[in-house]
Amino acid sequence: MIKQEMLDKKIWAVVGVTANERKYGYKIWRKLMEHGYETYGVNPNYDEIQGHRIYDSLRELPKKIDVIDIVVPPKISLNTLDDAKELGIEYIWLQPGTFNEEVIEKAKASDYRFLYDDCILATLIKMEKEA
Repeated sequence: MIKQEMLDKKIWAVVGVTANERKYGYKIWRKLMEHGYETYGVNPNYDEIQGHRIYDSLRELPKKIDVIDIVVPPKISLNTLDDAKELGIEYIWLQPGTFNEEVIEKAKASDYRFLYDDCILATLIKMEKEA
């Protein structure tokens, strides 16, 4: 249910995007764009990747985001949850390796609609194969 709700949302941010094409932060960002999602990258270490502006934080994004896909270590995930709450973002997709018990408890306590037992990249690739 929650997964389909997220997939139906059209404006996404990938927190932890990277220019390294072998890393999931890049693969997820690119695959979301390929599937027609309006996708913003967040990583303070980049100004742009392949001609796309990359933002230092969620607060800098030019639009309200529907879903945040988190691709960073748990310690940074905790801060991202705080930022998302301030910005009124309801949907959070925690990629494998981005969460621990503290992150999950905080997401629950903050009433996020979130996933943490799935991968958006695998989901989108599966959708391609089924199409």
